[in-house]
Amino acid sequence: MTTDQPTYEELRRRAMAAAEPRVRATDAAIACDRLVRIFNADGIEVQALQGLELTVDQGDLVALVGASGSGKSTLMNILAGLDVPTAGSATVAGHDLLELSARDRLRYRREAVGFVFQQTARNLLPFLTAAQNVALPMQLRGGGGFRRGAAARRSARVAETLEALGIGDLAHRRPAELSGGQQQRVAIAVAMANRPEVLLADEPTGELDSETAASVFETFRTVNKELGVTVVIVTHDPMVAGEVRRTVAIRDGRTSSEVLRRVVTDEHGEESVSEREYVVLDRSGRVQLPPKFLAALGMEHRVAVDLAPDHIELRPDRS
Repeated sequence: MTTDQPTYEELRRRAMAAAEPRVRATDAAIACDRLVRIFNADGIEVQALQGLELTVDQGDLVALVGASGSGKSTLMNILAGLDVPTAGSATVAGHDLLELSARDRLRYRREAVGFVFQQTARNLLPFLTAAQNVALPMQLRGGGGFRRGAAARRSARVAETLEALGIGDLAHRRPAELSGGQQQRVAIAVAMANRPEVLLADEPTGELDSETAASVFETFRTVNKELGVTVVIVTHDPMVAGEVRRTVAIRDGRTSSEVLRRVVTDEHGEESVSEREYVVLDRSGRVQLPPKFLAALGMEHRVAVDLAPDHIELRPDRS
């Protein structure tokens, strides 16, 4: 009997064999199917994503939550074109992320998606003003050409972008002259410079106090509602997670549960937000039950399952 661990290549072959993509949701802004990402570091294989499935509709505003090491940042790096999955499929704004060439991937990062990092130093160049930071992605996209009127059009679009996000008065300030919240709002403007269809943000309020975080989140809401951009935010901030229509929890490299919220009106005409938590059923019929439910009933190792007329019953194994 051997105790040898499978090699990276063996794990990759298994992942590829198990990851036959289903028909893609062509009308979705983001569609991930059986997404797998395996890292090999110092001879140790780590499966950061284990068949993750996720669909985000066009124009949606979604929060991703989960413990450290759950796979959230790995997923975001893949969606942003900063990393490549090992197996499965991932489509963003019509781009198949497994089929992109190096040149296509660069164009994808410049045009199809915007990305906001938690660390403001990664979003803004310190020696440029806010307006110059926003103009830079436009210049890179255009190849720095000298066509007549291009600079004027670019300046007008920079001003339009800053004004749309309510930060036109910050145009001539450098990052050192901005507060943390202002820096992040400018970073959102930079990410929106080339009018991407999808905006991704990894813990954008993680270094901010609650009041400042709320103002930054309002900027994301403006991008979503006023500009029609699909927004996905990784966050540990309960304020952010509680303000979006859909919160998706990731656990152990898979989507485990979702909270959906909607506005309801009672018989007196009063509006309130109703929310309901669901567990995610993947293509193999697997679900990840909330740990608090398992702990409450002492469920572990195995459970008894029975089929009722309109539901499935799960009970602790008492045998």
